[in-house]
Amino acid sequence: MIEDIRAQYVNAVYDTDRQQALQVVQEALGRGMSAEDVMFKVVVPAIEDMIASVEQRHTNLAQHFMASQIAAEVTDMMVPLFAKAPEYIGRIVIGTSVGDFHGLGKRIVSGCLKAQMIEVIDLGLNVSAEKFVDQALAHKAGVIGISSMMVHSARDENAARGVRKILKERNLEAHIRIIVGGAPYNYDEELYKVVQADAWAHDGTAAGPIIARLLREVQP
Repeated sequence: MIEDIRAQYVNAVYDTDRQQALQVVQEALGRGMSAEDVMFKVVVPAIEDMIASVEQRHTNLAQHFMASQIAAEVTDMMVPLFAKAPEYIGRIVIGTSVGDFHGLGKRIVSGCLKAQMIEVIDLGLNVSAEKFVDQALAHKAGVIGISSMMVHSARDENAARGVRKILKERNLEAHIRIIVGGAPYNYDEELYKVVQADAWAHDGTAAGPIIARLLREVQP
């Protein structure tokens, strides 16, 4: 049954058919499938399948975006139905760097992370280094995620480098990690070191395990 439901869900996602995807989920619950299985045996594998298809050029960004948004919506539906309240891996604040108003990539990543049980606090666009740090502290987030679509915004002194400077000044480096992502990092895989981030990820699915590792590093 699970394989059949997963195939129907994946087909709906590939067709960017939100209503059909949600209908598949409801029918799965009606057939006795648990909310946990819907999440971890249908939704998360579908995201992974979509990522692989993007890398092989079988799908486009619009399909990828819709997959992440549907996944986030289904997560909101399923979590209250879990037999036992899920344990979130941890919390991340995420936003685009100063001068960067390209929010699509960030929204894709947020949707993927949510489905992987990582709580996301979205700070929006054009976020200053100080706001990243202040909000990470306010929400007790162990990771700051900075998305940049352009090289100059990735390298800006008020982006990841600015966050690093503030973390040093406030003696917070042992408690908060920095992860970056976006087009500039896909073209230069060493750029994250230049901007003094702790890690980078090329997409939302890849970001999940990396963020989980960073969260474990800062947990007491």
